[in-house]
Amino acid sequence: MNNILFEEVSSIINALDITTISEDRKKILHTLIDYIKAKLKDKNATRLNFICTHNSRRSHLSQIWAQTMAAFYNIENITAYSGGTEATALFPKVSETLTNQGFKINTISEGENPIYSIKYASNEPGIIAFSKKYNAIFNPESEFAAILTCSSADKGCPVVLGCDIRIPITYEDPKKSDGTLQQTETYLERSLQIATEMKYVFYSLK
Repeated sequence: MNNILFEEVSSIINALDITTISEDRKKILHTLIDYIKAKLKDKNATRLNFICTHNSRRSHLSQIWAQTMAAFYNIENITAYSGGTEATALFPKVSETLTNQGFKINTISEGENPIYSIKYASNEPGIIAFSKKYNAIFNPESEFAAILTCSSADKGCPVVLGCDIRIPITYEDPKKSDGTLQQTETYLERSLQIATEMKYVFYSLK
């Protein structure tokens, strides 16, 4: 492995147990694995656009962990994006959760929709994170996988223009815990679930 991730991030990845993923869930994930394998075989750029309704929680967690796992397993030519059916803002608990898991986060600009740089390694570029529509100019226009991380986005995007394939890989919204004593635990649980599944995806590409 050439990319040296932050020690805490690497420790979390090493501790993730992919054997806990159900067979039904693996079948869903293999659609994404097969897509990436085909791109890598043809030596094409692999663009993964994780899409949720507000691009505030699950889609960002998926984007960050997918890009991190690609680096961890030294899978090249992978770029992960995220977007929503509408733009809001990255929910603060998401950045707090990632910070607690060892990511280094810097605020590039503030305001109603702040822009962040999220780093998983000292010598790799920061992932630019902010809320945007899935078809915003920051995201790819064509030749990408549209990965729907919430059922409402799946239903709300009957057509994702420009994508090669749409893959519903949905997660329960941690928003349900907002304002409760379980919030920190719920966001961590969702982050680890997504991390485990992205680990399975990229481990399967080795």
